[in-house]
Amino acid sequence: MEVILAEHLGFCYGVKRAIEIARENASPDGTSSTLGPIIHNPQMVERLKEEGVGTVSTLDEMQKGTVIIRSHGVGPSVYAQAEQRGLDLVDATCPHVKKAQLSAKQLSEEGYTVVIIGEKNHPEVKSIFEWTAQRAHIIESEEEAAALPTFGKLGVVCQTTFSSNRFRHIASVLLDKSRDIKILRTICTATDMRQSAAIELAGRVDAMIVVGGKNSANTTRLAQLCSEKCQTYHIETADELQSDWLNHVNKIGITAGASTPDWIIKEVFKQCQSRA
Repeated sequence: MEVILAEHLGFCYGVKRAIEIARENASPDGTSSTLGPIIHNPQMVERLKEEGVGTVSTLDEMQKGTVIIRSHGVGPSVYAQAEQRGLDLVDATCPHVKKAQLSAKQLSEEGYTVVIIGEKNHPEVKSIFEWTAQRAHIIESEEEAAALPTFGKLGVVCQTTFSSNRFRHIASVLLDKSRDIKILRTICTATDMRQSAAIELAGRVDAMIVVGGKNSANTTRLAQLCSEKCQTYHIETADELQSDWLNHVNKIGITAGASTPDWIIKEVFKQCQSRA
């Protein structure tokens, strides 16, 4: 059996940057915490905890110390709350997410009704929504786009990890919703590269292993895209690999989400090779 890694997989720039920032601000006395998990990978979050970076759900859990804004970003009210509480704030928001936030804010301030294309419950999308003073519409399907009324001025931004193909289809529906429309394609290049590489590899293997957090939107999307091409398994760690997945398989591909650490990818690769 041949084991093939996707050309582009694993940590993106924004995730690497967020983890480096978290590590630089680690505190052995437990006074440094990220607001929500720094990235959507439980194993990396646990490792950072061991290194002195905890996790809190709300600022109410912190009386002092350093709060680290995770890669998904937050709304402007969180910055104000942290200042009011006298907390040291370190911003690890992914630069691509920050661009989407500020683009949405500018469109809103210019009088455009903002539509965010993305998953309603994803923390990144929630943060972008906050930057429009909570006035944006959030949609994630062509049907939801078609159901929107027409607008005098319409501005469109997108979750940075959204499917490029789905974005194009939804945006094409929105073109009929206003005569004055600005569509800002805020999907990051790393997402494009990982999705394209995964689809290409899935088209020439018998099965795909997609490695990454089950709570990771971009990893789940990779699994969905690969499953359209071949048998696909989404796992978080090598421990989840099952021998019968590899039976009668001549070629197996491996890809990983943007929040999946290198050491986990290597473990999965080695496990697959050992069973080849």
